[in-house]
Amino acid sequence: MTRLPAEIVHVADIIGAHGVRGALKILCLTEDPLTVVTLNPMLDNSGSRLFDIERVGAFNGGLIVKASGIATRNEAEALRGTLLFALRNRLPAPEADEFFATDLVGLTAFDVAGRTFGKVRAVVDYGAGDILDIDTADGSNLMVPFTTRSVPVVDLDAGRLTIEPPIEVEIGE
Repeated sequence: MTRLPAEIVHVADIIGAHGVRGALKILCLTEDPLTVVTLNPMLDNSGSRLFDIERVGAFNGGLIVKASGIATRNEAEALRGTLLFALRNRLPAPEADEFFATDLVGLTAFDVAGRTFGKVRAVVDYGAGDILDIDTADGSNLMVPFTTRSVPVVDLDAGRLTIEPPIEVEIGE
């Protein structure tokens, strides 16, 4: 995953159509799913298409929305897999020790001894919480839970974080 422009934040994914009148099912990446409908307009993956969305329902973990310009099920289905982005200045500022996942991508990971470990490639969530996907210095890949125990230090200004790998890992010199 590449680092996003600083002014936009990935806030939702279109995961399918709902009904026959063009409604969309979106998986919200915000702490409160309802926040997403306050962030209009939304940008798509390419940054060229704008959507204004309006909530029409909800499901576990997401919302059912109507989007401007989408009137049929076929149009809605064609958007499956589209990522939705909001302008950062429309989002509430993160609290202390909270981070936008997009800001973690590209940070250099160091171990607790200060040795370079690798770079954060992505932040993923398979249902049990956020996980840092790190490309290691030796070309392999490591998944590290994004918890204060496993990632005790995040320094966005310095472009780095410190990890305490959950297992013993050899770090190439």
